[in-house]
Amino acid sequence: MKRSRVNDIVRQADEFIRSFGFRLPPFAYLSPADMQRRRDQLGTIINARLGWDITDYGEGRFDEMGLFLFTTRNGSLADLKSGRGMCYAEKIMISRQDQLSPMHRHLLKTEDIINRGGAKLAIQMFESDAAGRPDEGALVPVVCDGMARTLGGGETLILEPGESVTLHPGNWHAFWGEGGDVLIGEVSTVNDDLTDNLFREPIGRFSNIEEDVDPIHLLVSDYESWLS
Repeated sequence: MKRSRVNDIVRQADEFIRSFGFRLPPFAYLSPADMQRRRDQLGTIINARLGWDITDYGEGRFDEMGLFLFTTRNGSLADLKSGRGMCYAEKIMISRQDQLSPMHRHLLKTEDIINRGGAKLAIQMFESDAAGRPDEGALVPVVCDGMARTLGGGETLILEPGESVTLHPGNWHAFWGEGGDVLIGEVSTVNDDLTDNLFREPIGRFSNIEEDVDPIHLLVSDYESWLS
């Protein structure tokens, strides 16, 4: 993905998020130069990988398969292991109409996926079999806003604005915007995108960036190369 496209997505995402009255934290608007100059103040942001995240899953087809994310807060695996401290995370995401976030599950993370506004959010789900793969024949018990539901294997759950579902480790899920673009909230246990995503197909988690222009803001995947 070209950096110029990433910059456009950042600008469009910020506008879309603001249209729902949601505001990103101040560090979202630091330039790369600001972040380099203030590196000593940004340890929490860098270590927790807070900030902008745009992925095409390494496939180069963002409009068809991709996701915009911004991590606003995130604890550490050490806190999660000890059961004390910051054991939670929060993201805001945008899934465009028919833009697939491919089938995956998490090894540790439990998450609430919330339709914060816009169109409907479609989530296809499977339970894991004994080998940890999607089980097409197994029922999928879920909780939606405190109410128990049972889905068939591969059934698509539709969340209207304001609705949510709780996903546990082992719940396979793929999602997309149904009928338009969707603003999505995620509230979860500690998030680790480097190790905690297991995809059904052998794809990557992050985009390969072609540097055709300068970045307006760094992605979390830029931190190592720009701020080390």
